[in-house]
Amino acid sequence: MERRRMNLPKGPDTLCFDKDEFMKEDFDVDHFVSDCRKRVQLEELRDDLELYYKLLKTAMVELINKDYADFVNLSTNLVGVDKALNQLSVPLGQLREEFLSLRSSVSEGIRAIDERLSKQEDIREKKMCVFRLIQVIRSVEKIEKILNSQSSKETSALEEHSPLLTGQILERIATEFNQLQFHAIQSKGMPLLDKVRPRIAGITAMLQQSLEGLLLEGLQMSDVNIIRHCLRTYATIDKTRDAEALVGQVLVKPYMDQVIVEQIVDSHPNGLRIMYNKLLEFVPHHCRLLKEVTGGAISSEKGSTVPGYDFLVNSVWPEIVRGLEENLPTLFNPGNPDTFHEKYSISMDFVWTFERQCGSQASVRRLRAHPAYHSFNNKWNLPVYFQIRFREIAGSLEAALTDVLEDAPAGSSYCLLASHRTWSSLQRCWSEHMFLPALVHRLWRLTLQVLARYSVFVNELLLRPISNESAKDIKKLLVTSSKDPSLTQGNNEDQESGPSETKPVASISSTQLVYVVADLDRLQEQLPELLETIKPKLEMIGFKNCSSISAALEDSRQSLSTCVPALSGRIIQDLSESCFSYLKSALEVPRLYRRTNKEVPTTASLYVDSALKPLRQLQSGHRDRLRHAVMQQWLEGALSESTHKYYETVSDVLHSVKKMEESLKRLKQARKTTPANPGGSSGGGMSDDDKIRLQLALDVEYLGEQIQKLGLQTKDIKSFPALAELVTSARDSATAEQP
Repeated sequence: MERRRMNLPKGPDTLCFDKDEFMKEDFDVDHFVSDCRKRVQLEELRDDLELYYKLLKTAMVELINKDYADFVNLSTNLVGVDKALNQLSVPLGQLREEFLSLRSSVSEGIRAIDERLSKQEDIREKKMCVFRLIQVIRSVEKIEKILNSQSSKETSALEEHSPLLTGQILERIATEFNQLQFHAIQSKGMPLLDKVRPRIAGITAMLQQSLEGLLLEGLQMSDVNIIRHCLRTYATIDKTRDAEALVGQVLVKPYMDQVIVEQIVDSHPNGLRIMYNKLLEFVPHHCRLLKEVTGGAISSEKGSTVPGYDFLVNSVWPEIVRGLEENLPTLFNPGNPDTFHEKYSISMDFVWTFERQCGSQASVRRLRAHPAYHSFNNKWNLPVYFQIRFREIAGSLEAALTDVLEDAPAGSSYCLLASHRTWSSLQRCWSEHMFLPALVHRLWRLTLQVLARYSVFVNELLLRPISNESAKDIKKLLVTSSKDPSLTQGNNEDQESGPSETKPVASISSTQLVYVVADLDRLQEQLPELLETIKPKLEMIGFKNCSSISAALEDSRQSLSTCVPALSGRIIQDLSESCFSYLKSALEVPRLYRRTNKEVPTTASLYVDSALKPLRQLQSGHRDRLRHAVMQQWLEGALSESTHKYYETVSDVLHSVKKMEESLKRLKQARKTTPANPGGSSGGGMSDDDKIRLQLALDVEYLGEQIQKLGLQTKDIKSFPALAELVTSARDSATAEQP
């Protein structure tokens, strides 16, 4: 009896067990305790059980109080129940005995019926075996009778070896032979069948010999009726594969051995294509009748065709593959990748043309599922061919990605050889002389690998130090200026630089960094062109998800573009340092005028013009390679950094001049002198300190003019407005002190 489900009272959430565990059918105390011990100690389990026990007692008391009347009347309602049960026990016992007796009788009847049915089934099976054996004997006798009636000799037709039967007689024999085979298979293992088996073997041999002779005769005479009768007979006895094998051995194999010859292929530059054309001619010239009879021709009528045959798939194609594998073993050699690509492409064109000769999609599917088709495709060692191509591309690319950056060859749209090789490698992957549809997945992976390798190469360039290819000896320039005052008067004189520093082995020049940025921009522009080259080749193999290809190329382009900011930053830093290496010569201006009695300056210093020379060279030398926006960004960034440092330098110089001037004034006042020129000048002219201020003002003004000639606005240059205001104030102060 099923245990009545009860709702136990809910306990506190801190209990270490679930109250529903007590109501399970398979509740076990030992298992319950061991499971709880995994979580808590026995003392805590005891406390929780005592707590829940008190809750159960309280709930039981509440239940009794709720249904108190029913509990009180429980004993009253059970009065007389034992007597009623005793009265029912006797008739129930009698009913049980009667039921058991009836059950035994029914079981005996069922068992007797099962035995009779089993005997009848055994008799029926034996009758069927006898019937099949009778049909086997009748079929054998009937076939032998037909054969004997067609023999004009005294010997039995079973002993003859030449085909003497016509097509109609063969069809009659084939129909009877089909029934004979069916009954013989059903009677397998019977002793009588073993006695008749030699006669069946003789009939089979005679029938096959006659069919082979008749089929060959029909093919030689090009008699459609004979071929049709013969093929229909083969289909009747379920020997269609024998007919296809016979055609392959007798009709196809000699032709293939005559056409597929290595000497003929090697004797002509286009010998392989000529050989394949001759193989394709075999089907329309020698298989026309077979295609018409089997329904493989377009003009064949459905009512007169014999279904179940596919001579192109099961006769012609296996012999073609056998001939190619045996007579042309060098055809599949991948040692020379160019030759292999040419042979593979020509062979695949031949396969596609052969598939079009099949005449139906079902025939093409059978051809592609044929073992010889897979054997032919597996002979082409495409992984080895790809590995050779991979080494060629990777080797050529790695040879260009070296420490020494070489210029791209003449006529290239790139500046560096590394970039030129990267783009040529991408193009080569999808060129007609390398691309193969079966390798599209490998070539696509190689494409992404080439782009990733170039991205890594560019990131490695960022780690190289920059060689100062335009370094000048500033100290020598200043010494020369101090000896020859006329040098400070020229604004546009171009002084030759001193000896250049030795270039480190693993360094990179600023010009090469510019080339890298230009090549990155060019490569990113040409990636859509590469995508348009790839799409038709993907569609050729039925790939339609071109959006994923576009997304992958976009990821590669983003990886390349992320290198540009770092490269630009290094170029800006190098330009800034080159400019400031001249601009910091402002520190030498006080030395040129203090106590030298020089004339009042009227032109800017030479270092200002020299400081902008790297920017002019960048603008004039790389205008055709870089976008205008990038060029302006670099110029503005380099000038912003260099002028910020120049502002600090000029500010320090002016502050130092002011301190020196105040010190001289205090010194002369202490000596109670009345100097005509506290700054160190003589004869009431401009003081040396004012000359310094004026020279710096002229330098800054000339710097602003040259910045505008570069196509920039001085207001966009960081710290330049503050620098101009600083020197203007200093010059106004110097001018105001003049008598």
